[in-house]
Amino acid sequence: MIDLKNFKVGDILKNGTAISIRAVRPDDKSRFAEAFRHLGPDAVYTRFFCCKKELTDEDLKIAVEVDFENTVALVVTIPAGGGDETIIGAGRYILCGQPHELRSAEIAFTVGENYQCQGIASRILRHLIHIAQQKGVSQFEAEVLPKNRAMLAVFARSGLPMKELQEEGTVHVYLSLSAQAPWTAEP
Repeated sequence: MIDLKNFKVGDILKNGTAISIRAVRPDDKSRFAEAFRHLGPDAVYTRFFCCKKELTDEDLKIAVEVDFENTVALVVTIPAGGGDETIIGAGRYILCGQPHELRSAEIAFTVGENYQCQGIASRILRHLIHIAQQKGVSQFEAEVLPKNRAMLAVFARSGLPMKELQEEGTVHVYLSLSAQAPWTAEP
């Protein structure tokens, strides 16, 4: 089993930028706030489905204080001055449903605008898939705006069986993590 709180791997983006993909930590609050300040209105809306000018203290707490059992969160960072790092992307899953049910988790991603189309969400998704499968999660679910074609393409290229349902201005995506039970939840 992976030691999730200490999870960290290196990788190289399509443009040659060296990155680290690691577990989120409580000391990432200021890095999250800074990363959010660099998102444009469209990026904020596609992630949160609303306009937000800043993250609240509660938003930041939820972002960085995870238990790695019910919520698993990873960040993608690049080196910054003074030995610090800058968050350029993040992804997480949160278990939903009751413990006695087949395990399903909602997933979400955010990628800094200057780093989009570099494969960040796909890399995070691969790691989340591996972690979730080890923890017995059978399915990922996501709510995606129809105009967010890049995220829909990430899911389509994941190699997982996928089902999409249009619902009230969003696309509900189901990704099966288990060959035995491809669709554990229906809307």
